[in-house]
This record gives sequence, structure tokens and C-alpha cells, in this order.
Amino acid sequence: MIGAGKLASQLAPALESAGHAISEVYSRHLNNAQALCDQLYEAEVKYDFDFSESDADIFVIAVPDDSIQEVTDKLLLPINAILLHTSGSKPMEVLKNKRIKGYGVMYPLQTFSKSMPVNFKEVPCLVEGSSSDVEDLIVRLSKSISKHVEPMTSGQRAVLHISAVFACNFTNHMISIAEDLTDTHHINFELLKPLIVETMNKSLSAGPKAAQTGPAIREDFDILKLQEKFLKKSDKQLAKIYKLLSQSILNMHN
Repeated sequence: MIGAGKLASQLAPALESAGHAISEVYSRHLNNAQALCDQLYEAEVKYDFDFSESDADIFVIAVPDDSIQEVTDKLLLPINAILLHTSGSKPMEVLKNKRIKGYGVMYPLQTFSKSMPVNFKEVPCLVEGSSSDVEDLIVRLSKSISKHVEPMTSGQRAVLHISAVFACNFTNHMISIAEDLTDTHHINFELLKPLIVETMNKSLSAGPKAAQTGPAIREDFDILKLQEKFLKKSDKQLAKIYKLLSQSILNMHN
């Protein structure tokens, strides 16, 4: 494992539980590498990028997307080693290196944190390999930890990642804005939680378009103008976001 952050702290134990031996963990933060090794059976902390004498067959890069290229360029791997990254947005070719013969992607489509365990069996894994043999290997590896494994090109994975940003990151940000609004006006945010849960349930069961409600889809322009005016008094940027989202709903449904 190259990286010992949120993803690696969930992925490494899942792989070990599936019967794969994790031999080494590298992290630029040694305490993180040691903490992950402490969760594993016999993994040892690796202090540099020279894995040329390693007994491992597969090396998994689980670092921030903008560090993948830098890490790849520094790695020294054994002959015939397979190198994988776990990014949704970075193409497989970012691993292409004259010293690396086989490479690919194992992208777990989920949000991870160190404090909340994830059931990897329910996490979709999107895979891609530099050859059919490498891809077959990644598929087998992924199926050992997940029930939902699907080959996917770098281009398709990029679209999926953008979709995940809208569905996950932006949705969470909207809830953060709602919390800020209620806090600013001394209203209990807890009152919104049943509505948020019901909205998500309806969106997933009936479909997001069928579940859409609110003044925009009703074309209630008086309410739209009133609420935009209210937001402008304290936060013009938030008023712009409100107007853009309302217009997007109008465009999609009408």
C-alpha cells in the first residue's frame, strides 16, 4: 500500500480480510503508515519508494489525485510487478512508466473516513487494466472484496466521478448551506433532518426527476423572487447560487 489515508485505511484491511497479505505500507507521514500497519497482520512500514526487493506482486497507490504522477515517477518496483491507482478522475495512463510493465485502476466508488467502517462488499469497484491479463487480475482482486465489480474505461470513469461530485459533494455542500442558514437565524437544524432523509429516499426509490419538488418546478416565481431577495440582503453569492440552481431546475423540467 502506497498511502495510508482514508481510503487506504479501509482498503488494506478489506484486502487482508479477503485473504491477501499486505506486506508493506508507505506514507509520507510515518505515523499514518504505522497506524495502518498496526491494523494489519504482518505489514511493515516502508520508509522510501524503493520497492525493488519487495516480495509483493501488486502495488496500490492510494494518495491524493494530484500526487499520483509524482509518486509513480519515484517508484522502483520489482520486475513484473502490477501497479494500480484508486482514482476516479485520473486516467490509467498516468501510471505509464518505462519501468512498469503492468498497470491499471481499481476505483472504489464511495466516500471514506478513518472513523467510519465501510462494508466493502457493497462498494462498487470500477476497474481497468493495461492489458487483458492485467485487467482480469484486477477484476479477480476486486471481486474478492466487492460484489459490484465492473470494467470501465478512463473516460467513462471520469464521467462517473463528475456525477459523484454532483450527487455526493455538492449535495452535502447544499446541506451545509442549509445548516448555516438555520444557525444564523437561530433555528434548530435538526428540524430539517427528516425532510433530508425522506428526500434522499424518494430520490433513490422513485428517481431524482420524479422526486423533484419546490418552487422552481412549480414555477412559483413570486416565491423564487422573494427568497432570492432575502438572500441578497446578507449574501449576494448565495443568492446567485440560489438563482442558478432554480433556473437549472426550470430548464430541466420545463
